Parts: sequence; structure tokens; C-alpha cells
Amino acid sequence: MLKVGDKAPSFEAKATDGRTLSTAVLHGKPFVVFFFPKAFTGGCTIETKRFRDSYPEIQARGTEVIGVSTDDHQTQCDFAESAQASFPMIGDKTKDICRKFGVLWPILGLSKRVTFVVDAEGVIRGVFAHEIRVEQHIADVLALLEKLPKPAATT
Repeated sequence: MLKVGDKAPSFEAKATDGRTLSTAVLHGKPFVVFFFPKAFTGGCTIETKRFRDSYPEIQARGTEVIGVSTDDHQTQCDFAESAQASFPMIGDKTKDICRKFGVLWPILGLSKRVTFVVDAEGVIRGVFAHEIRVEQHIADVLALLEKLPKPAATT
């Protein structure tokens, strides 16, 4: 699994909002990417809704949120709609993004519950892994974002 100080790996994928998200698109903007095992499960739904509820606060810090699981794209779209997630989500059925971040459970082939905070230069500034305490991810993210310098506004 990647750690603080590592460069975030490059990726490109279709998101639930119709955009193609990539490191090129995100370049110059900090982002939070949270990986979760499976759409429509209890813990994953709670975690996604907590990110949804905190999304305006995270956006106010100039930071994007992206949710990723190993579900297919349509399942992720259905889940995003069900959870009323206003941030983009990615169905990583090929597991390419999960592998690049090092978050796949061996044998199971599902993502671990891990959240990364990536700065505007693409460097990982926070890694939070709480499989059971799903509410802790958003608390850790908000605490870290408070400590990091707010990115300069872009025009």
C-alpha cells in the first residue's frame, strides 16, 4: 500500500458524473480518494454518506473527493444515486486503480477500506485505513485538511 510521501499513481477512469477522471485532470488540485469494498453494503453506504455530507466543507478547502470500489461502472452509478453522492465515484472492475494504490485484499479481490489525501503536486499527505470504524475516515480527512495549506485559487 502506498504511504505518506509517495507520489499518487496515474489513473484514468469514467466517473459516475460522466467525466473521465485522471491524474492529468486532477493535476494542480488536491483530492481525497476513498476506497471501499462493495457498493450497497452497510459500512460502505455509511462511509459514502459521511463523505457526501462533508463534501461542501472539503470543496471549500479546494479539494475534490473521489470514491472507488471494485464494482462495475453501472453499479457504482446506481450506488452514487442511491447514496445521493454529489462527488464523482469510480467503478474499478478491472482493479487497475486499486492495484496501483495497493489496496486490494489478497484472494478476495475487493478493495480494502483506505482513504488517501493527495496534495496539488500529486504527493500523498495522508493515508487512513479503518476497516471497522468507517466514521473515522472523514474525521481524519477533515483534521488533515485543516492542517494543510489551502491551495491557491485557480482561474
